[in-house]
Amino acid sequence: MRIRVRFAMCLATATAAATMVLLSPVPASAQQQTISDVLSFLLVNRSVSTGDFAGDQVAAQDVSNAIAGFLRSELGTLPINSPATGFSYRLDPALGANVRSSDSFGPFFTERSLTSGKHQLAIAVSYTQAMFDNIDGRKLRNGTLVSTASQLDGDAQPFDVETLTLRIQTRTTTFSAHVGLTDRLDLSAAVPFITLSLSGNRVDTFKGTAFPQASAVASASGVGDTIVRAKYNFIRRGASGLSLAADVHAPTGDAANLLGTGKTAFTPWVIGSLEGDRIGWHSEVGYTTGSGSNELDYSSAITAVAGRRVTIVAEVIGRRLQSGGQLVDAVEPHPGLVGVETIRLTGTTQSTSRVSVVAGIRWNIASRWLWSLNAIQPVTTAGLNAHWVPTMTFDYALGR
Repeated sequence: MRIRVRFAMCLATATAAATMVLLSPVPASAQQQTISDVLSFLLVNRSVSTGDFAGDQVAAQDVSNAIAGFLRSELGTLPINSPATGFSYRLDPALGANVRSSDSFGPFFTERSLTSGKHQLAIAVSYTQAMFDNIDGRKLRNGTLVSTASQLDGDAQPFDVETLTLRIQTRTTTFSAHVGLTDRLDLSAAVPFITLSLSGNRVDTFKGTAFPQASAVASASGVGDTIVRAKYNFIRRGASGLSLAADVHAPTGDAANLLGTGKTAFTPWVIGSLEGDRIGWHSEVGYTTGSGSNELDYSSAITAVAGRRVTIVAEVIGRRLQSGGQLVDAVEPHPGLVGVETIRLTGTTQSTSRVSVVAGIRWNIASRWLWSLNAIQPVTTAGLNAHWVPTMTFDYALGR
């Protein structure tokens, strides 16, 4: 990890009757060593005078914790393109050999009930990149995210406002492996390698004049949280059926650098599929505990066999977090100035819902090689969001 922090601190005091601002550089120590530290640095020590320094510190730390939690949540529960059932086989007694259980290559992130088949192996590598541009519907990159402000009663705009700009980008390469232990029992594991980059600046604008307050740049790379999954198919009717699965998220990622949650999480799943010759419907629902915020996870997918080697996929992925957190504006009268309101960006702990849609293709490019390309688009504003998140995956199936 390398972290470069450069900053300048200023103090601005203002009253409703005053027309002058006093700016004083404040020396500070650049001892930040983790991305969590840098994020806190950008958000604390706000310069707008609210008359409640302790309240400012609490609000700033709440925002820092909320953004860090959003990042850990996004990276710690990152959907993985699983090689689990891209190729699914069954033993044909008449032929005495394994044959494909379905002409479909299955969904991207939603599991289907089919297992891969006894002694079937698969490995995969996927790459995804996300440039986060909004948080709870607030723009991150254009300098309009208000952290603190002072405003005269009746005025449409604050006379003193501090804004934050954040650029957050992740690049994730995930290696996964899958094995069919029996005809009905599968075991898989996925290990993500994550690079997280963060840069930002804080600016105080007093009556139209901007005064830079702080800026920072940080990056970290390493292993994310490892996922291990077991799946058992207990009802099978052709390519349709029901399965039970369980995930364990091991805290192998560096939580201080937001590469993991720092906690072991467990998710049981119920998986169902209805699959015909060309069209298939797949759905799963699970409940995650231990990650810091219990959550209901669900997804559904429609697959269409467009040819012998191509499957078209559309999916919906949803999460209901019990205490996912949300950014809110706290508006209060200034304790020492009549006719002045203070506005603070702060964080609250409350349940939130997040939904994304996915579209793409899976292409059997040769032999048992499978290439997948998809894009994830959020349709809700809760949490940390990127406009589009593309993912490309190569799977290779082995076995007898």
